[in-house]
Amino acid sequence: MNSWQGRTDGTSPDVLRWHQVVKIAGDTLPALEAGQKGIAFLGFACDEGVRRNKGRTGAAQGPEALRKMCANFPVHFDHHILVDAGDVVCSGHDLEAAQEALSARVQQLIGAGYLPVLFGGGHEIAYGHERGIRRATPPSQLGIINFDAHFDLRQPEAQGPTSGTGFWQMAEDRKAAGLPFHYLALGIQQNSNTRRLFDTADALGAEYLPASLFQPKYHDRLIGAIEAFIRRNDKIYLTTCLDVFAAPYAPGVSATAYNGLVPDALFLDCFRTVLRSGKLAGADIAELNPSLDPDNRTAKLAASLVFEIVMNCFTFAA
Repeated sequence: MNSWQGRTDGTSPDVLRWHQVVKIAGDTLPALEAGQKGIAFLGFACDEGVRRNKGRTGAAQGPEALRKMCANFPVHFDHHILVDAGDVVCSGHDLEAAQEALSARVQQLIGAGYLPVLFGGGHEIAYGHERGIRRATPPSQLGIINFDAHFDLRQPEAQGPTSGTGFWQMAEDRKAAGLPFHYLALGIQQNSNTRRLFDTADALGAEYLPASLFQPKYHDRLIGAIEAFIRRNDKIYLTTCLDVFAAPYAPGVSATAYNGLVPDALFLDCFRTVLRSGKLAGADIAELNPSLDPDNRTAKLAASLVFEIVMNCFTFAA
C-alpha cells in the first residue's frame, strides 16, 4: 500500500506537498546532481527488541503510520530530493538479522550520497542504524545524541539484545575497535533508570542531561552542553525515542512518562542545534506505536520532528 497520499492543491511548485514529490525507490536510488541534497526515508518494521524488553509491542507498524502523517506536509524546498527506500522488516523473532540488514541498507544509502532518516520501530533501530553509519564513514569520530527518558545501556541477557541494550552494544563495539564512546543522552528520567544504569553511564564516560533541566531558565546550559558535544565529534548520529515526551503529547509509546519533555520552543532549540550543526550523519524516530495512539497524536509529533529534520538539513547540512 502506498502511504504517500494526501491533499492535492495543484501541481505548481508553490502548492506541492510531500506525497507529490517523494520518489519511491527500490534497490537503485536516483543519482544526485552537483549541489543537490538527498534524504532517504527508511522504515524499520520491528518491535522484537521491545518484546524482549518486556514492553508493549506494536511499534512495527510505526513506519507506515509515520509516512501517512508526513504525506501532507507542504514542500518548502527546491531542487533537493526526498526518497522512500522502503522498509527493513524483522522476520519472526530474528532481531539480530534485522539489525544487520538495517546496517547494510544504511551503509548503502550513505554511499549513494543520501542522509538516512529512519522511521521506527522500537529503539532497537539505534544499534543497526549507528553501525551502518559507522561502517559508511570511517575513520571519523561519530558522536551519538539520544533524546530519551532511558539510557538504554542494559547488558544483554539470555534472550539477547533488546530495545534497551543498543547503546551498551555500541560502547562494546567501540571498545573492541579501540575507539572512544561519545554518547550524550538528553531527557533522562531518574525514576526510569536504575542505579546500575547510572553507574554504567558513568563508567562508560557517557554524558547526560536530565529531563528536569528542560526549563527555560536552563536554556543556555542545555544549548552550551549540546554545542560542546558536537564540537568534539566529526559527525553526529541523532536518535529520538518518543517516550522522552510527556504522555499527553506522546501516548503512543511502549513506556509513557507523565513528566517527560514538552515539545515546545526550548526543546526545538535543542533539537535544531543538532540539525543545524552541519555534522548530521543520520537521524531516526523510535518507539511510535500506532496501536496505543488512537488520535494519531504521537504520530503527528513524530512527523513534526521529521519535518524539522528535512527542512533544517536541506538548509544547513554540510
